[in-house]
Amino acid sequence: MFHTITPEIKTRMLYLEEKDQLDRKDGTPRMQRLRQIPPETGKFLSILAASSPSGNMIEVGTSAGYSTLWLILAAKLRNQKIITFELLEEKIKLAKETFRLSIVEPFVDLRQGDALKNLDLINDIAFCFLDCEKELYFECYKKIIPKLVKGGLLVCDNAINHRETLATMMNYAEKDQRVDVVLVPIGKGEFICRKV
Repeated sequence: MFHTITPEIKTRMLYLEEKDQLDRKDGTPRMQRLRQIPPETGKFLSILAASSPSGNMIEVGTSAGYSTLWLILAAKLRNQKIITFELLEEKIKLAKETFRLSIVEPFVDLRQGDALKNLDLINDIAFCFLDCEKELYFECYKKIIPKLVKGGLLVCDNAINHRETLATMMNYAEKDQRVDVVLVPIGKGEFICRKV
């Protein structure tokens, strides 16, 4: 996957990486910042997604589409689309631009709206990357876990730097007999739940 990243995807990734760094330094308000994953987390997600069982691939929290590009590498390999949800209009505009300039539109299904209201429409989830407002993670968890196929993965971002906010969900997941869990110290922490 990584050896065949197109120039268009590389160019857009670099642009978004630079914009993200600038957002973090120039006082851009929190909700307007891209708040995206670092590249090493993107590679990790690609490998996990490519290795997940058959089924739907989803992302909750598109932002400008940076993490989606990493997941699209896996989607292309699997010859399927990733379904990604975003609520904010300005982020949707940026994501559409990302997918158009990266020439990956056939591999992405960008859906505007509240993922919590729309997750009920998706079944047989093989892989889900959760990267929305941290206060919503537990509600998302409760909707996604029953819909995961056997061996399916839920990957929750910011599990180390937002550990206090996510503690209730993570403590619940650790006792949940439906999943095996592990906290991986890559990027800002990825909490992985695998359906047993």
